[in-house]
Order: sequence, then C-alpha cells, then structure tokens
Amino acid sequence: MSRAMRPDRCGRAGFTIVEVLAALAVLSTSLAAIGGLIATSSKGVRSVEQRVSLLQASRIITTGLPKRDEIAFGELDGEIGGYAWRLNVTPFFTDLANQASPGSWVPHMVAVSIRAPSGGSIRINTIRLVRRPKG
Repeated sequence: MSRAMRPDRCGRAGFTIVEVLAALAVLSTSLAAIGGLIATSSKGVRSVEQRVSLLQASRIITTGLPKRDEIAFGELDGEIGGYAWRLNVTPFFTDLANQASPGSWVPHMVAVSIRAPSGGSIRINTIRLVRRPKG
C-alpha cells in the first residue's frame, strides 16, 4: 500500500476528552442509581426479616397462653428468647353481644405486645371466648 492510499490518522484516532467525560458521567449516574436501589432493597429485606421474626415470636407466645378456662383478667409479662412480651386481658363489650343474656360464652379481649431486642414491636389483638361460670 502506498503512502498516498493510507488515511491520515493524526487527530482522528481514539476518543476526545469530552467523549470520555460524557461516558464517565453516564456510568457514574448509572452506578449511583444502582447503589440507591441496592440500599433500598437491603433496608426492605431487613424490615421483612424483623417482621417475620416478630411474627414467629408471637406464634410461640400465643401458643403458650393459658387455656380458655384458666385465662383471667389482668396483665402478664415475660421474656422468651430476648423478646419481651406483655399480655393484657380485658372484658370485651360490644352492642352485638348482649352481656346480660344468659349465653354460655363470654368474650374476652386479649392483646399481646411483643418487643424485639432490636427495638421493633408488634401488637396482636384477638378475642377469646370463655365459658361463663356456672352459678
């Protein structure tokens, strides 16, 4: 190939500094967006893990509650595996159920509050039916 046939490469080969800076700006913006997504995702995972551990602790605690006939009004508290819990049993009053009627069951409001060692907490409210005392 003769010298006249070769293209002149001076000043035309490679990228200019402006093109390199534009590519770096696009790359850094993309990495920042990906980093934000990863941070949000990991925060969500920690939140879900904490919620699941609280629900597991609540199942353990509610399974260990006293039997229907042994439940009494008042408060109980304790700790299981680092999870502090408090049980509050109160009468349940509603217009739907007439407390003066001679039914054989009486509703009790049962509230279980659980606090994790990390500081998260959950409260579960339920109603238990207890046999009305005879007499």
